[in-house]
Amino acid sequence: MWFFPLVKGMGIGASLIMAIGSQNVFVLSSALRGQHALVIGLVCVCIDIFLIYCGVLGLGALIKEMPILIDLASYFGALFLFTYGSLAFRRAFKPQGLATNNVKKMTVLAAITTTAALSLLNPHVYLDTVVLLGSIGGQLPGSEPLWFALGASIASVLWFATLVVGGKALAPWFKNDKSWQKLDVLVGCTMWVIAGFLLNSVL
Repeated sequence: MWFFPLVKGMGIGASLIMAIGSQNVFVLSSALRGQHALVIGLVCVCIDIFLIYCGVLGLGALIKEMPILIDLASYFGALFLFTYGSLAFRRAFKPQGLATNNVKKMTVLAAITTTAALSLLNPHVYLDTVVLLGSIGGQLPGSEPLWFALGASIASVLWFATLVVGGKALAPWFKNDKSWQKLDVLVGCTMWVIAGFLLNSVL
């Protein structure tokens, strides 16, 4: 029956996708700044769906057998997050140029590239989306793994749509420099903390 694996996939997928992380913070901050939030959200969804189906169809087992892939992603991910966090702190402590009409706009290519890096250089994406979801969904009988993957994919679409729409709705609250300073400090701290956890997991 398709209903139960679909709901199971949505529930487990949502519990993993909604966890606070660099990807979610980037989507929300981009929506607040009005910087290609829809494109960024779509890239996140596409990556999630691709990895979810890869996991359910067997890629998770391969990653388990090659832990060096996770280690490499941890090192490069930590470096990228530290750099991105440093840029956020730099924006936060600039005396001017924090309001939305003064923030330098990212190009679409830069938005896509940054989103892909934040997503694919985070080893937790593979552990959660590919290994965990893949091991749970892949054990279901018959066609149920595909319904499970569809449920997890729907959860991803709903979550990132919420971040994009919610960020745009909250944008009016960020009309002064102090609001943007607080946001950038939060972004910087989040990126650095996650980078620290990544390094700690492999050292």
